Amino acid sequence: MYKIGIDLGGTSIKAGLVSQSFEILLEKNTPTNISVGAENIIRRIAELADELVREAQIPEEQIQGIGIGSPGVIDRRRGVVLYSNNFYWENVPLLDILGTYTSRRAFIANDAQCAVLGELVAGAGVGCQDLVLLTLGTGVGSGIVVNGRIFEGGGGGGIYGHNIIVRNGEPCTCGRRGCAESYASATALIRRTRELVVSGKSPALAKLCSHDIQKVTGKTVFDAAKQSDPSSCALVKDYIEELGESIVNLINLFRPQKVLLSGGICNQGQYILEPLNKFVQENCYAGKYLPIAPVEIAKLGAKAGLVGAAALIHEVGSP
Repeated sequence: MYKIGIDLGGTSIKAGLVSQSFEILLEKNTPTNISVGAENIIRRIAELADELVREAQIPEEQIQGIGIGSPGVIDRRRGVVLYSNNFYWENVPLLDILGTYTSRRAFIANDAQCAVLGELVAGAGVGCQDLVLLTLGTGVGSGIVVNGRIFEGGGGGGIYGHNIIVRNGEPCTCGRRGCAESYASATALIRRTRELVVSGKSPALAKLCSHDIQKVTGKTVFDAAKQSDPSSCALVKDYIEELGESIVNLINLFRPQKVLLSGGICNQGQYILEPLNKFVQENCYAGKYLPIAPVEIAKLGAKAGLVGAAALIHEVGSP
């Protein structure tokens, strides 16, 4: 038996044929092209699924269904994308529309929820029943598993990034100030690195980006800190502690067995994990009496969402 996983992103739609053991056997992708509208994007999802089955030459009765990871706030029961700001979608009945193009069963969840489910069944979370994943990219996405199942939180899963960690702090794209996303995302780190370059307080940092702030990436400030540049070291320390505050909050709430991180910043490995785990160990409530989850790097990377989308079928149950 096989499952089809769909990772619906702002740049591309990725589709994968996934085995019972959650191995991706075949992949296809196509540009999303948000401007064509929801109907055309959803039709393309059905077409990609058809292409996978046709190319793999698998009998239809061996396909258990389609799982879809979508950005935004999702009503999983009704299969509706309630709100996705990057797609400009509101109340899009994705599964109903998909049903006009395919007779296969289909399931949907938030993309960060799919990512944590992928890590649970085939990545760094194998063997866990309680797991948290933070995706550090343009924003801060979150996926939470409790007792082996996605924690939905009334459809609002994947939005930990819009919890306040600094009252009246940096403005956030959501309209509030001081959100975790404004401090712990890769976007936030790049913004603050650019501000440091412009300030003139870090000649080493300015040299690394050739005095051009457009060349700053999430890696730049770490490179400067590894050269013992004081201002860059201070910025890295602040970033790790602000990310740490978010992780401490999540551990205090859910007491997971592990907290996983994904995103390009995770390429720093132990350079970020060692001080981050130290901060978390020192700041979690009742640390002397309760186990504190280790912070680790997710294993599946960009494949987590695809695997997790396919695993939605496994989670819901299949014949």
